Amino acid sequence: MSGGAARPSSADDRYLEERRERMVRTLIKGRGVSDPAVLEAMRTVPRHLFVEPHLHNQAYSDFALPIGWGQTISQPWVVARMTELMASEADHAVLEVGTGSGYQTAVLSRLARWVTSLERIPQLARRAMERMRDLGIDNVKIVSFDGSAGWTQGAPYDRIIVTAGAPVAPQPLLEQLAEGGRLLVPEGDREQQRLRVYESRDGRTRSSESEQVSFVPLVGRHGWPADG
Repeated sequence: MSGGAARPSSADDRYLEERRERMVRTLIKGRGVSDPAVLEAMRTVPRHLFVEPHLHNQAYSDFALPIGWGQTISQPWVVARMTELMASEADHAVLEVGTGSGYQTAVLSRLARWVTSLERIPQLARRAMERMRDLGIDNVKIVSFDGSAGWTQGAPYDRIIVTAGAPVAPQPLLEQLAEGGRLLVPEGDREQQRLRVYESRDGRTRSSESEQVSFVPLVGRHGWPADG
C-alpha cells in the first residue's frame, strides 16, 4: 500500500494543513465518522490539490466544488462517510466507479492494497492520474471507461464504490463483487439518492440503506442516459 501527502513548504501550505486538520476534527469526526484509519486518510490527503488553485481556500469547507465537465468533488464528510461504510482493509482490491478529481481515489489508496478507478471523461482521468503521480501514489490504476459496466480485468473486487447517483445498482458491478465483498452505491433519481450497501454472503446478496446524498448522475450503459 502506498500513498502520500504534500509536505508544507510555505506559510500557505501550513495554513492549508491547519485547515485540513480542523476539517477532520470538526466536519468529519465531529459529525460522527469515527474509524481511525479513515480519519487518518482524510488527514493526510491534501484536498486542495484536487481542485483548481483559485478554489484552494475553499477546499476544507464541507461542500462540493466544481472540477469541470459538469462534475464535482464531493464534500469531505460524504467522502469520509462513504469510505467508512466501505470498511476497506489493507489486503483489499477496490473498484471505484467515477474517479472525478481523484480525491476519493487517493483516500482509498491509503486503506487498500490496490484501487482501480473508472472515469468516463478522459480529461478528468488524465488529470487524476497526474495527481496520483505527483503525490507518489503507486497503488492506483485509472482507466477512461464506462464505469457502470465495471472492469472485468480485475474482478472480483473486495470492495466497489460508486461515486455517482444510479437509478439502481448496476448488475455488472454486483456480478464483479467477491464473496464477502461490499458494494456501495447512491441509488435514487437524478437529484437525490440514498447510500445503499450491498453485501455478498454465501451466494446471496443482502442490502441496507444509509444516508441521503446528492451526486451527479452515473451516466453509462447501466446507469442514466447521457442525454438526460
